[in-house]
Amino acid sequence: MLSFTHQQHRDLKSVISDWWPILLGLLILYVPTFYDLTNGIWSKEEQAHGPIILMLSLWLMYRKWMEMINKSEGKSTAFFGWIVFFVALVLYIIGRSQQILVFEMGSFIWILAAVILIKRGYIALKVMWFPLFFLLFMIPLPGQVVSLLTMPMKMAVSFVAEHILFWANYPIARNGVILQIGQYQLLVADACAGLQTLLTLEALGLFYLNLVHHTSVLRNVTLAILIVPISFTANVIRVIVLTLITYHYGDAAGQGFLHGFAGMVLFISALILILGVDAALQYFIRGQPINASHSAMSSS
Repeated sequence: MLSFTHQQHRDLKSVISDWWPILLGLLILYVPTFYDLTNGIWSKEEQAHGPIILMLSLWLMYRKWMEMINKSEGKSTAFFGWIVFFVALVLYIIGRSQQILVFEMGSFIWILAAVILIKRGYIALKVMWFPLFFLLFMIPLPGQVVSLLTMPMKMAVSFVAEHILFWANYPIARNGVILQIGQYQLLVADACAGLQTLLTLEALGLFYLNLVHHTSVLRNVTLAILIVPISFTANVIRVIVLTLITYHYGDAAGQGFLHGFAGMVLFISALILILGVDAALQYFIRGQPINASHSAMSSS
């Protein structure tokens, strides 16, 4: 037991001595970037998921670290990593100097990939592919793309929310993305039903899939596809909750603390829907072999 602990200590010292210059370099480059993001777009509701995505990605890397080390032990490194590193550095310089967030934040992912290739090779990158891919969800999309895709989504969410509340006998009407309930008017904002919200919920679903790690490809692919309608449904639930809060407790309640609570409702409802759909898929897929065996027996 003592020798095992001593071996662990030696392994940890080896990892630290081998990787600390890289970690120091990454901190020097990207601490200013993440500081600016924290005081900039990450402080806005539409991009509040950014630091969460970053923390979850770093946690996934930590979780897969020893697997990466063990699988890439003794394997050849990749010279191609230096090319990726050079391209990432150019992207960082352009993005930082010209304030192009897509370049600056994207370079962080490419530099991480380059470091892994240079230090441990392609096998290590294969182990770490999902945490790196997951980081893409923290990069804000160009404003024109967001505006183009967000308006149809807001219209659809407003339409469904209006019809559900009308069916429930609430005095509600709609004009575009403006809901009129009683004496109150509510504008369905981008943060309530926009593209970024959809992407955040998609990231939540993919993170869940990575954690549970189902062996069934059909189950994984089906759940990943169904996350899109699940996200839409969660957005509808959030808008309905906000509308009902405003109608019953007034505009101050709808725009105050309970507005933030509705954001929690969004993610909680999305998570419940994901778990429910996953359980249904498990039941369906588990039942498939049984049905097939019964069919085989009846035909014989």
